[in-house]
Amino acid sequence: MPLFTLGINHHTAPLSVREQVAFHAERVPEALTDLTRCKPVHEAAILSTCNRTEVYVATDVPEAATHWLAEYHGLARHEIEPYLYSYPERDAIRHAFRVASGLDSMVLGEPQILGQMKEAVRAADEAGTLGTTLHKLFQHSFAAAKAVRSTTAIGANIVSMAAAAVRLAGRIFERIADQRILLIGAGEMIDLCARHFVAQQPKQVVIANRTVERGRALADRLGGTAIRLEELGERLSHFDIVVSCTASPLPIIGLGMAERAIKLRRHRPMFMVDLAVPRDIEREVGDMDDVFLYTIDDLAHVVESGLESRQAAVVDAEAIIAERVEAFLRWLATRGTVPVIRSLRDAAERARRHEIELALRLLAKGEDPARVLDQFSHRLTNKFLHAPTQALTRAGSDRDELQSVVAQLFHLHLDPHLGE
Repeated sequence: MPLFTLGINHHTAPLSVREQVAFHAERVPEALTDLTRCKPVHEAAILSTCNRTEVYVATDVPEAATHWLAEYHGLARHEIEPYLYSYPERDAIRHAFRVASGLDSMVLGEPQILGQMKEAVRAADEAGTLGTTLHKLFQHSFAAAKAVRSTTAIGANIVSMAAAAVRLAGRIFERIADQRILLIGAGEMIDLCARHFVAQQPKQVVIANRTVERGRALADRLGGTAIRLEELGERLSHFDIVVSCTASPLPIIGLGMAERAIKLRRHRPMFMVDLAVPRDIEREVGDMDDVFLYTIDDLAHVVESGLESRQAAVVDAEAIIAERVEAFLRWLATRGTVPVIRSLRDAAERARRHEIELALRLLAKGEDPARVLDQFSHRLTNKFLHAPTQALTRAGSDRDELQSVVAQLFHLHLDPHLGE
């Protein structure tokens, strides 16, 4: 079954487009089931992160996935088609390997994408849409990523999104140690940001999360406190720095909430970072005079430091990936011969069993064992050679080609003068 990848990412589309086709984690199983109801789609996996939404499928009709993606999100196909990329088999394999290795990330070499891909595989497996082909593709992707990271410097000197957020905050405030920080969400990205900000020893750290117990668990590790998301409106004005990354389908901080907070702060500046896709903070908030709002795309300009040392490793990484792509293509090619190999072995096994049974009956009658073994070997050899011999005898215009195949299969060294 041919492989195919359809996607949209930070290279091809702005945040305003990416957020329209993002999949929230809790909706991925339902989406996978819906996608594989399209008869041409036999296997599927969805990778949806802040920077990309990609659909990996095994299908003979790749257009089905494109149509489904637009329809599922309630969009006209022409609205997203200019931003989409689609890769047939070889390119799809290479792309998966590059994504897993961090070569296609906004932050070159960042390691988080590997965990996100593994989560996508787990979701597809649980949804029952991860067949043999995609399972093998992702396992090879993880192996390629491991080889790249262990043998090249692709992961050296990385400036993460979290570190970039701290750098930007440092441009607004002279001392982060004098500021109060609010972190909205309790996922991996917020955890990473929290550790970077806490290292600056801020005046206060508060975690706001829909599930307060999860927020409290993170706050306890950081020496902070936790509040319910519902308290955000009345507490927002207390904070100088706000970092948000949730899976909310709708903005958590709207223009009205931000305006009230700034008024209560007597127009003291507020630094905000929105790492969510779709956005947690309404776009219009960034137009306010006293708010410095940065999205995940804005942070891309900061993460370029340290890039040169990693760029030198890209050549080595691409060579590793190219080699592994060829290996995976060979595996795909052999899958087409599996039914023939299985039938050949089954036929040989049936012949072997039949001759063994005959030989055992003859031995039970008291016949000479040496004679029985000799007859057994002759009959078995004749059965194995009957089909190829008959094919060669009856061959027509393709005789030369057939002879060459038989010679290759049986490792024969033909004497060109034998038939003279």
